[in-house]
Parts: sequence; structure tokens; C-alpha cells
Amino acid sequence: MMNGTHVLITLGGYVDLDKYRYVYFVFLLTVYVFILCSNCTIICLIWIHRSLHEPMYIFIAALSLNSLLYSAAIYPKLFVDVLSRRPIISHSACMLQCFLFYTLGSTDFFLLSAMAYDRYVSICKPLQYATTMKTTNVKILLVLSWFLPACQISVAVVINAKQKMCRSVSGGIFCNNSLNKLHCVRSETLANFGVFLFLNIVVVPVLFILFTYVKIFIVVYRRCSRAREKAAETCLPHLAVLFSFSCLIVFDVTVDQLEEEIPKTVRLFMMLQIVVYTPLFNPIIYGGKMKAILKHIKKMFRHLGK
Repeated sequence: MMNGTHVLITLGGYVDLDKYRYVYFVFLLTVYVFILCSNCTIICLIWIHRSLHEPMYIFIAALSLNSLLYSAAIYPKLFVDVLSRRPIISHSACMLQCFLFYTLGSTDFFLLSAMAYDRYVSICKPLQYATTMKTTNVKILLVLSWFLPACQISVAVVINAKQKMCRSVSGGIFCNNSLNKLHCVRSETLANFGVFLFLNIVVVPVLFILFTYVKIFIVVYRRCSRAREKAAETCLPHLAVLFSFSCLIVFDVTVDQLEEEIPKTVRLFMMLQIVVYTPLFNPIIYGGKMKAILKHIKKMFRHLGK
């Protein structure tokens, strides 16, 4: 039995790290640079152009900012690990990374919920939109999107940090639920609170988003084809992002519950999907599917090409 506050945790999720060390590094560095460039582009375009200073685009910029924070919590440590002889992390640093990983991941669902509410008011109650989605309310929604997950995840991290550890080799490449496998005894408190968290920060927002978009599609179905096109243009990208995030949550839960039954290569692939797909998908979807943003991206590249 080890005191969790002093133990070093080995991240043993890599496959043939000594052989493919530089392949890992080049791949992760390339992805990280693309994440930085694409998300920063979205944020800068929305910041610069006053025509994009609307709640929907502000929430999109917040998603991109969250992707940058999420990547910053994961990628620097990955770079150090793939270039090290032995990828290790202290227990306290692991708890911090775990907190950031789940807090920022949960924030995406809350931001998507705020975006769904924004679309609902805009399409279903247009006369109330200016009052309901005024600047003060948008700021409140943004603060709550980060604050509520942080408060709830911090409780789970504190409970996790107090557990006694009998193993020091994790099956992951970063700190997530795989840490639970290192505990000497399965904590019922942690398990029950984990279920509460999953329902509160994943299931409830997803149900709210789906309910909201069902209401939206019912309303626009009764209107002209132009209204349906506009609703599809703004709502379908949100649903695509929601679907991708939901799949990644399923990946994370699957890796945690079936870690010993999944081949190591498959497990590594699933964990790479979590760190690559999440921060990369937002700018691709919103930059390619939202006409207002795509127009400014094309204009920017034409200006750079001169």
C-alpha cells in the first residue's frame, strides 16, 4: 500500500514507445500545431469582426478557447513522456491533469447547452431574443459553463486523491478514470459520485440539447424552406459536435470499464482519439459549415495570398 501523495505513477499506455518514440512526437506535435492554429483563427476572426459579435459566435469562440485550454492540459506532458525513457507523473500532478481533463471536457457540454438555448430563443421566440440573450446573460452562461463543472469535478478529484494505492502503473497515456484501477479497494463513494457526475454533466445537458433541437425543428418545419435552411445551417454543426463529444465520452468510459479486456493497441488508439478529435473537431466543423465564419476565413486566405 502506497501513500498517494508521494507515489510516482507510470503511464503505461504506449505501444512500443522506444521503437516509435519520434513517430509519436512528430504526430502529436503536428496535431497540436494544427489545434493551436485552427482554434486561434476562429477566436481571432470572431474577436476582430463586429458582424460576428453575436451570442452564437461568442459561444463558438468559447468552445475554441476551451479546446486550447484542454490541449494545454494534455499535450505538453505527452511531449515530455514520448521523449522520456519512462513516462511518469507525480500523484499531485496527475490529480491536477485529471481535474483539468474532466472539467474542460464537461465545459463543452455546458457550452453546447448554452448554444442550444440561444438557437431556441432565436428561432422559436425571436421577439424575446434581444432581451433574453443580452450581453449580461451571455456572460453569466459563459461563467457557469466553466464554474459548475469545476466545482463538481473538484469533489471527485478530492475523493480520488484520498484513496490508498496498491499499484503505480496506469494503463493510460494521461490521467483519467484509469487511475481507479490503481486503488487498493474500490470506493463506493467515488463510484456513486461518478454516476452522479455522469448524469449531471453529460446526460442532463445532452437531453436538454436534444429536447431543444426537437422543439426547434418542429417550429421550423411549419415555416418556409428558407427558415428551414437557416435553422439547419446553424443547428446541424452543433449536433455534429455534440455527437462527436458523446462518442468520446463513451470511449473514455469504455476504456475505464474494459481496460484489461481491450488490446493495448486498441486502447491506445481510443485514447488518442480523445486527445486529438475533441480540440480539432470544433474549428473544422464551425469553420467549414458556418457560412459567416467560412466567408471571413476565405477572405483571410485571399488577403494572405496577395
